[in-house]
Amino acid sequence: MATPAINASNRYFDVGTSKCYYLPTIAASNMVPTRVEMDAGTDLSNEIAALDGWVVEGGEIETPDMGSLFTGKIPGRTNAEDCSLTFHADKTGNDVRTLLPRGTEGYIMWCDGGDVSGNLADVFPVRVRSNSAQRSVEDENARRLVQFSVSREPAESVTIPATV
Repeated sequence: MATPAINASNRYFDVGTSKCYYLPTIAASNMVPTRVEMDAGTDLSNEIAALDGWVVEGGEIETPDMGSLFTGKIPGRTNAEDCSLTFHADKTGNDVRTLLPRGTEGYIMWCDGGDVSGNLADVFPVRVRSNSAQRSVEDENARRLVQFSVSREPAESVTIPATV
């Protein structure tokens, strides 16, 4: 039996295309937001200067046996890397400090390829663990680093709802 072919990708550049939203609530237990919930959220895309993490990783469990010198492995638990977003800071403090202070809970939704109904997105349930200034003497603007704890398994490849 032949292995199924992979479709040719319609390649794109993340910057200027993908969207990142903070959603304060999602009612569905499977973390698939409605368009109303997305519209009640905040588009963070234009204020993000850098990002780190936002990947689900799988661990491995070694499975040695007495009959072989080779140690096999099987998939183990999954977890999310340390996740953070770096935002541009405002001189007066009217920036991400007001939206995402330490302890804020909600969801970060990544719409890779844009906020297009029918496309796929990832949703991370999060709690803000820090919102700190990034100070520098280099030639760069002032920034805020927001670190997140991912509180449970993210919902991967959820369908973006249609606009209302």
